Amino acid sequence: MATLVQTAGFPVLYAPLLLLRPSRVASASSTTPPIKILALLYFVLGALVAGDNMLYSVGLLYLSASTYSLICATQLAFNAVFSYFLNSQKFTALILNSVLILSLSAALVAVNDDSEGPSGVSKGKFLIGFLSTLGASALYSLLLSLMQLSFQKVLKNEAFSVVLEMQIYTSVVASCVSVVGLFASGEWKSLPHEMHGFDTGRVSYVMTLVWTAITWQVCAVGVVGLIFLVSSLFSNVISTMSLAVTPLAALVVFHDKMNGVKVIAMLLALCGFASYIYQNYLDDTEARRLRTDVRESHDNSSC
Repeated sequence: MATLVQTAGFPVLYAPLLLLRPSRVASASSTTPPIKILALLYFVLGALVAGDNMLYSVGLLYLSASTYSLICATQLAFNAVFSYFLNSQKFTALILNSVLILSLSAALVAVNDDSEGPSGVSKGKFLIGFLSTLGASALYSLLLSLMQLSFQKVLKNEAFSVVLEMQIYTSVVASCVSVVGLFASGEWKSLPHEMHGFDTGRVSYVMTLVWTAITWQVCAVGVVGLIFLVSSLFSNVISTMSLAVTPLAALVVFHDKMNGVKVIAMLLALCGFASYIYQNYLDDTEARRLRTDVRESHDNSSC
């Protein structure tokens, strides 16, 4: 259910899709890939999304919120590698520094004896949670790079509606895969008991699922939109910003333990993020300088 709810809210995106759908003239001027290519693309990405969501759900089941979020920080490191090979991302010393620091941050959490999961979770299940979250971070990073590659090489559409289409169609596939998994595992049999046992009642249970599904879609559109407008690496950097705040929020809301190792790991994650931001600043400054030089050269040649 935790996996399904991450993609099941896709129907709410049909309203903005209708509003943002390009005119017929604009649609006719753009090149639309064959339907078989689109179907294969959305099926593969959707299946990967379902698997990634499942890994994240398993990780969150066995880890505390703060430990979970700090391990998720490795997704930026994985994304830097995938972006280098799949999206021709420039791999500078600062980005390498970011990769190493964030990897060290996650490693500190892994070897920390005081990194406890929810009550009653054994060390074996903690390890499963750690490996699932780490695998999910790698798969998530691969997904972002593949989406950027899809926008550039397959979809080739400048209208923002392509972002909503990407999110809707991949969510349809992921939701179908999740439903099959829900029934195949037999977990659906426990849903009535889970609903009746919800502390604040059945209505609260349903509303929690509904609003969780909606907020997941809002988040996903933001992530995919940044991939479409900028790059997968930039989208992941923005997502990673929240990871530095989550352990503090978990401390306040869920009363998670915040020991010294987690504090150091969180500070390292912030340093890794700052390293990338500085590289992004340097790239942006260089790009502006080149545009200025080209404009001045063009003006001189015109004279």
